[in-house]
Amino acid sequence: MIGRLNHVAIAVPDLPSAIAQYRDALGAEVGAPQDEPDHGVTVVFITLPNTKIELLHPLGEGSPIAGFLQKNPSGGIHHVCYEVEDILAARDRLAATGARVLGDGTPKIGAHGKPVLFLHPKDFNGCLIELEQV
Repeated sequence: MIGRLNHVAIAVPDLPSAIAQYRDALGAEVGAPQDEPDHGVTVVFITLPNTKIELLHPLGEGSPIAGFLQKNPSGGIHHVCYEVEDILAARDRLAATGARVLGDGTPKIGAHGKPVLFLHPKDFNGCLIELEQV
């Protein structure tokens, strides 16, 4: 059901510093920051030959990333994103196995302009999983 790894998301407390670290120290191709108000984050994508890294920074006080950074002040891996061909079929299959989809189960449009859903980390060994339809 799942396809390739689309990205690994890392919550960062200082976005400009994280951008500089990936661009200058690691020599990575770093995209421009994008505000995603529906998700309460500012994102920056770093392109790697085989996947992407998504830097996440809080956008507003109600951001879920702000809560994550309160618990993890230095930042850290927030989630992994897998590609799926049909997000509704994936949702239904996962729900039938007892996996919990966060929110009301309706896909939202993610940072790539494609439908996304998140799966409860307690159902996946403590890892928050994002599914993105491609």
